[in-house]
Amino acid sequence: MSKYLKRIGHLLFLCILFQTSLWGQTNSIGKKDIVSGEVWKDTDGNVINAHGGGILFNNGKYYWFGEHRPSSGFTTQVGVTCYSSTDLRNWTYEGVALAVSDEVGSDIEKGCIIERPKVIYNQKTGKFVMWFHLELKGKGYGPSRAGVAVSDTPTGPYRFVRSGRVNPGVYPLNMPREERQLTWNPETYEWWTPEWREAVDKGMFVKRDLEGGQMSRDMTLFVDDDGKAYHIYSSEENLTLHIAELADDYMSHSGKYIRIFPGGHNEAPAIFKKDRTYWMIASGCTGWEPNKARLMTASSILGEWSQLPNPCVGEDAKITFGGQSTYILPLEDGGYMFMADVWRPKSLLDSRYIWLPIRFDEKGVPFIEWVSKW
Repeated sequence: MSKYLKRIGHLLFLCILFQTSLWGQTNSIGKKDIVSGEVWKDTDGNVINAHGGGILFNNGKYYWFGEHRPSSGFTTQVGVTCYSSTDLRNWTYEGVALAVSDEVGSDIEKGCIIERPKVIYNQKTGKFVMWFHLELKGKGYGPSRAGVAVSDTPTGPYRFVRSGRVNPGVYPLNMPREERQLTWNPETYEWWTPEWREAVDKGMFVKRDLEGGQMSRDMTLFVDDDGKAYHIYSSEENLTLHIAELADDYMSHSGKYIRIFPGGHNEAPAIFKKDRTYWMIASGCTGWEPNKARLMTASSILGEWSQLPNPCVGEDAKITFGGQSTYILPLEDGGYMFMADVWRPKSLLDSRYIWLPIRFDEKGVPFIEWVSKW
């Protein structure tokens, strides 16, 4: 019996050794595919927590910045997280790039709301600049601010600089002189009536917020070929998208901005450029529920924009495959990757990620089709 038990023990040891070896090989090889909608874990085996974010490519490495979301509730308790990767499939946790503050009254006090963080690199200053949508603690979604932070390294820590509304005292470039001279009382209009829509189109909310600056909620950043950077955000009570040029150091706004699709109720903008044409994908405003994506295009970023049909095709295209746009990443091979979040408001920690390739039809118009893995 003793010999028999020793043999069994030896066999068990070999089995464990074999399984451990396989486990080690799996982790050394890593993930080979991007599989949207599943639980994604980092190289330490922890669930990736980087929602509403974007990716920076710098010196051969990808840096993914996103919202750290709690298992319950909606406020920011940790800050903006950062993960790094060389292949877009295996992600290493780099820590909290921008932490909330314990200082009472701080703009980024613990319990505030930080959303849609994006980071860009400034070639002239050598700084990494982060912008994000910020709501002050206990103020709901009223403040509607843009926050900015800076770092000498991509992973941070980032130093919070300031927050505020955008371009106070400045009219949009594409707002005619006659509209600038109009006066409005928004409280006298009933929402969604023809009269209200006309007032929105002519800049009623722009005029209301002119002195203190324009509202800035869902947002993204874009650096053009000439090094000019742009802050694109949902403004005017989420009714109108603004595209605002940043100053040369990317730390403030230059004062040049335009409004696009007034009253269109667009949010979650994501932008890219291909062959001198700008493309933007956004969503409607339906809270946490997914909706049909919107596609927009222009030949000049501060010029005229036009809207095209939903870029998503196939099953569940009408709900953007259950997700909402957050960023579009140019790939090293010349392609583009559409990034979206599958929000789960009962536990935002469990929100999932959708990353899909962007393809182009015979006319060069982008479209997105569900791919199980790629």
